[in-house]
Amino acid sequence: MELFTELGFRWDRPSVPSAVPMHSIERVCYRFRRMLPEFVWDASVLEGNPFTFPEVKTLLDGITVGGRKVTDQEQILNLAESSKRLLALVKTGQFSPDKAIFYELHAIVARNEALEWGHFRGEGEETNYTPDVGLGEHGRYTPLPTAPGAPELNRVFRNGLSALDACTPLEKGLAFFLFGALQQFFFDGNKRTSRFMMNGILMSAGIDAISVPAAKALEFNEKMVRFYLTKDATEMMHFLVACHPDLAQVQQPTPPDPDEPSSNGPSPF
Repeated sequence: MELFTELGFRWDRPSVPSAVPMHSIERVCYRFRRMLPEFVWDASVLEGNPFTFPEVKTLLDGITVGGRKVTDQEQILNLAESSKRLLALVKTGQFSPDKAIFYELHAIVARNEALEWGHFRGEGEETNYTPDVGLGEHGRYTPLPTAPGAPELNRVFRNGLSALDACTPLEKGLAFFLFGALQQFFFDGNKRTSRFMMNGILMSAGIDAISVPAAKALEFNEKMVRFYLTKDATEMMHFLVACHPDLAQVQQPTPPDPDEPSSNGPSPF
């Protein structure tokens, strides 16, 4: 099974860090729980939610915030609930990057926001509408069409998940996020849910979760546009690694010798 072919994109594998600090599950879960308000706010900013960080903290403390739309508030609460569910799954050893967990997290993340939630496009009542992703001046990216029963989406997910077994935990987590973002398995909430899955993979391996800081939202969006256009994930993977809290201790790959032939082989694209 060819990794890049099954996922639908490629990256420079030797450039992904070969080692990252590892901790106990208790330790990574403690940090995730302690940073939960920041994680929720960061994720909401990427979605264009206007809640400020103090407002997010206030809402998570159980106090409503005046002057905000109910839909914006619900998005924050969904992010918080899905964060807590992910934490519980990892702490009890129940997390697995499979379809059942993917569905469960999406059902919380996209509740009352997506057209349908908790299953792939085509597995519910809506079997014709295919969403797309706006790329600004570059037009729109359209994924696989929605079809009754989602046979192709299920095939892509099954094969992609199997192919990811060839990756290290860090590489697997990063690739899963981009896999979900590219294939658009759901009507909405794909990037949010796929980042939760990424962090479930990382934390289950003893690696701290990654949050894209709100201050880097523009950079994130610009790089994601290039990813959709080129199907090359190298830049996005480097960006996500740069957001890792243990970046200073991440072992960076040794630059390749320019006189040595590449070990990557020909690109399948």
